[in-house]
Amino acid sequence: MLNESIIAIETSEPRWLAVLRKQCEKRGQGKVATDLKISKTMISQALNKKYPGDLGKLEQRVRGAYLGDTVNCPILGELETNKCLNHQRQSFTAVNPIRVQLYRACNCTCPHSQKNKD
Repeated sequence: MLNESIIAIETSEPRWLAVLRKQCEKRGQGKVATDLKISKTMISQALNKKYPGDLGKLEQRVRGAYLGDTVNCPILGELETNKCLNHQRQSFTAVNPIRVQLYRACNCTCPHSQKNKD
């Protein structure tokens, strides 16, 4: 039995939301949440149009993971938008020189950084 929150698809909903809905129908909200590195609650609220926050980051994650949208990372080159957001969430660690470069770029110089937009 399908979850009621993912049964009806409105024709007016954005493509990324329709894709998210379809992925949840096929694979379940838990697996999709794991893929996108977000909570099941966020997905459920977004599908039910009850999410109180900005859906921009969720949209970027869906577009990167399921629609192939990319950004040009100053450190790694072409990168899916969801992976870009994952790198931005990581805390500083000096174990790997690439990780240090990513941390600096994601927090200071990268035009795709969401850190200073919140």
